[in-house]
Amino acid sequence: MTTTSQGAEGAASTQGTERLRAAGLRVTAPRLAVLDALDGLPHAPADVVFARVALGLPGTSLQAVYGVLAALTGAGLVRRIEPAGSAALYELRTGDNHHHVVCSVCGSVADVDCVVGHAPCLTPSNDSGFAVQTAEVTFWGLCPACRAAEDAPLDGEVVTGLADAGVPVLGATGLDGAGRAS
Repeated sequence: MTTTSQGAEGAASTQGTERLRAAGLRVTAPRLAVLDALDGLPHAPADVVFARVALGLPGTSLQAVYGVLAALTGAGLVRRIEPAGSAALYELRTGDNHHHVVCSVCGSVADVDCVVGHAPCLTPSNDSGFAVQTAEVTFWGLCPACRAAEDAPLDGEVVTGLADAGVPVLGATGLDGAGRAS
């Protein structure tokens, strides 16, 4: 390990320690490892967090990672999102009112800033006596990569503009073998 990476790890550990203490949580190696694993991984499922944690703390179990994620979520240090049909995803971006856009083909997720800004940005017609604090908004659509794949011609199709020449073009299925969603 280089001096630079040790310095970066030390800074991340110090920042994690401060965040945990400010939230009233005990500072533990698994909690620091989970915070570190989530850094730079927006919208990570628990198994990906676990894989990163296990690199630094080999004895850590998946159940322990779930427990840490629950504690960090409860303390407001981590946000849990649950797009329909997907595993729960965890992110460090908390404390602002942002939403998510999910690709309906590949499942990729991106943050979308709320145009209203404050929470809750939506008001229910009948709150049933609840004191509404926030609204979870998930937009669904096609990410740029899936849009491009959907627009790409399939094998043997003729690209518009080359039709007169009758030139077949290798399409999305031939390039990556994945084909395109129907």
